[in-house]
Order: sequence, then structure tokens, then C-alpha cells
Amino acid sequence: MFKLNVILVYLLTCFTFCGYSQSDKVNFLKPSDSLNSSRRNSVIIAEASLASISLTGLNELWYADYPRSNFKTVNDSEDWLQMDKLGHFYSSYQLGRLGANTLNWAGVSDKDQLIYGSTLGLGFLTAVEIMDGFSDEWGFSWSDMVANVAGTGLYVGQELLWKDQRIVLKYSFHTTNYANQRPDVLGDGIFEEVLKDYNGQTYWLSANINSFLKTEKIPNWLNLAFGYGADGMLTGDPMDPLFSNQTRVRQYYLSLDIDLTRIKTNSHLLNTIFDVLNIIKIPFPTIELNSEGGLKFHYIYF
Repeated sequence: MFKLNVILVYLLTCFTFCGYSQSDKVNFLKPSDSLNSSRRNSVIIAEASLASISLTGLNELWYADYPRSNFKTVNDSEDWLQMDKLGHFYSSYQLGRLGANTLNWAGVSDKDQLIYGSTLGLGFLTAVEIMDGFSDEWGFSWSDMVANVAGTGLYVGQELLWKDQRIVLKYSFHTTNYANQRPDVLGDGIFEEVLKDYNGQTYWLSANINSFLKTEKIPNWLNLAFGYGADGMLTGDPMDPLFSNQTRVRQYYLSLDIDLTRIKTNSHLLNTIFDVLNIIKIPFPTIELNSEGGLKFHYIYF
């Protein structure tokens, strides 16, 4: 179900960006210095409506094709070398960040941003998990929920500790040959593969260097990124008898990155664009170490 969560992240992000960019007159993109009730109500209505539409759409277009069951749980913690769990972690973090940022734009207090904004992702993904629990095809996954809570916790914890997102979660993707072998599962075409092919996905913890070292010798926007990916997967279950010849490999990455939100600009439009694009890891030279002991250097890694 992770692919649907990622779609929602993109929908909400694009929705927010499109909504911001409609005004070119009254500093529409500038965050309010005090509570703007009109903006706050617009944010609440828009997010509630989009979440309701998304859940209804999932129920009608996805779950309706599979039989219902009594509520049940599943243990899928070993599937896809945990790449799907990182997807939940990432989705929860990004939705929480987006929820808090939109309330900040409306002038809502820091406390309420954390209570009502940063929990947006956790609330939505919990609803999706409950729907999974009543589907005969899947089931409520406690490991998914742990990942959802961790993603929200990463955002909230940094706000409470530093009032700053020193470590941000990012995503990158490159095409692989596995999707051609199982297009129904791993995607048919680039747009589906971005969401479905776990072999081409990499998730990053991107840490801002200056936030920790407090030095003027390093650009304020430069980050050090630690990535995780996996390769050789045609199915989630490592014991699937139909795909017993898989060579499943974990991949660990070290690279540089750019925190676009730390680039100084007086343009509220550019600030909004940078905030939207900051969910994606900027390609840089990268060192890769895999679980088989292999060491590679990528001149540019996506």
C-alpha cells in the first residue's frame, strides 16, 4: 500500500504549491505574522476535503476490488528488505512537514502546528492501515504503524529539540531492469515505476552540516546525506517459491545534498518552489557499500 501513500504526498504537495501560486498581488505566499483565520480555515477545509476524497477513492477504486474480512493483522516486517517501511517513514514525515508548514503560513502558533499539522500524515496513514486491516488481501501492519509514528516523531522531535529541521528525509529514483520482468507489481512505465519499483528507490537522511558544526566555512545550504536502497527484488516475500533465485542486496550510500529551504531569497514564490522540491535528493557523486561487501563510486547518483 505504500505506493498510494507516496501518491498522496505528491498530491498534497502539488495542491499546496498550486494553491499558493494563484495570487500575484497581496503577498499571498508570505506566512502570516499572526493568526489569519481565513487562511487557517481554508487550510483545514482543503486538507480535510482532500484526505476524505483520497480515502473514499481508495475504498471505491482499490479496496472494492478485493473481498472484505474481519479485522486482522499481518507481520510483513521482512518484505522488500524494509523499503516499504521506509516509504511509510518518508510519507509520514513529509505529510507532517506539509501540514505544519501550511498552518505556519496561516499564522497558527508553533504549538498548534505540532499538534494539528505535523500529525496530518500519521492520521491519514493510520486510516489507511485500518482499511488494510479489513481487507482480505492485506491486513493491519504493526511494522507499518511503527514507521508512520517514527516519521512523525522525526519531525516533531526536531521541532521540540531545535525548532529546526536539521535532518530532513528525501527520496531519489533511478530506473532498473526489474520492472520489465514484473510490470504488474513493479510498474509499467516510468510514472508507475517511480512509485512501485523498490529496486530503484533510495531514501535519504539529509543532515545540514552547518546546523551542527556552526561554522562560516561551509555554505549554509550544504548537507551530508546517508541513503538506503535495495536491489534484486521481484517480490516482497524473501521466501516466495516462485522467485527463489533472487539475489537481494542491501545498499548503503554516502553523498552530499542541498537543503533548498536554506538558500536565501526574498521571493516568496521561490521559497515555496524550494520547499516543494526539497522532498527530492539532489544528484551528487556518491559512495555505495552493499551487503555483499561491494564498494562502488557513482559520479552522479539518482
